[in-house]
Amino acid sequence: MSGIDGPALLICLAASLGAAAAVMLAAFAVGVRTGVHRYVDAAWGLAFGAVAGTGYGLSAGHGDPGRRLLVLVLVLVWGLRLSGHILRRGRGAPEDPRYQRMLAKAPPERRTRYALRMVYGLQAAIVWLVSLPVQVALFVPRPPGALCWAGTALWAVGLGFEAVGDRQLARFRADPANRGRVLDHGLWRYTRHPNYFGDACVWWGLFLCVADTPLGWATLPGPLLMTYLLANGSGKPMLERQLRESKPGWADYAARTSGFLPLPPRRPRPHP
Repeated sequence: MSGIDGPALLICLAASLGAAAAVMLAAFAVGVRTGVHRYVDAAWGLAFGAVAGTGYGLSAGHGDPGRRLLVLVLVLVWGLRLSGHILRRGRGAPEDPRYQRMLAKAPPERRTRYALRMVYGLQAAIVWLVSLPVQVALFVPRPPGALCWAGTALWAVGLGFEAVGDRQLARFRADPANRGRVLDHGLWRYTRHPNYFGDACVWWGLFLCVADTPLGWATLPGPLLMTYLLANGSGKPMLERQLRESKPGWADYAARTSGFLPLPPRRPRPHP
């Protein structure tokens, strides 16, 4: 396996799943206590950080110290920024409509167990799968090469899109004059979801940090799953369903703005 210690990696994979589950169980306890399950979104970034931290500790003496430290820092910077942003944004807010609809599928007396299984348990499993490139990269015995540094550059582009997009949206929402309007300037002029696009870039960048090894390519389902969830799963489609119902100008904005990849705005079609 390209010099990777297989038994040690297997131990790490098991321990990382436990770390992700522990963070989600803590978030579940908060959700039950407050009656609001939207805080699981803030636990998302923390769970990735817990997986990376666990892997970093267990990979000591197995992986290259430089690559290990690089991957750990990349995950922690991304995860802590995301969790902090979501906590600030959601402070005092009511339950997220996504979780309201999801939990409404279960009878009232079973909703707590349903939430544990379908919200927190499922997200722990997704965190573990998406973070496979990180877990394997920590055990690669070679120093970072050109492909890994290219991945770091892609990670930086993604983090920039996420952070700038989130900041532009927060400023827009803070102005009462923008109530009911659609943000269509800054990064939001070129993509309807700069933060989701940035998130995808982050995880493809982390994949490149392990793609210089044969075993690294076995972790390809990680970034593929993250991209699918953002563009076609619980990210973009569910959010846009809400926006179509609450933003009168959404249809015109969506007609001229790329749904995911940043592209120049489309010109409006002339009316016949």
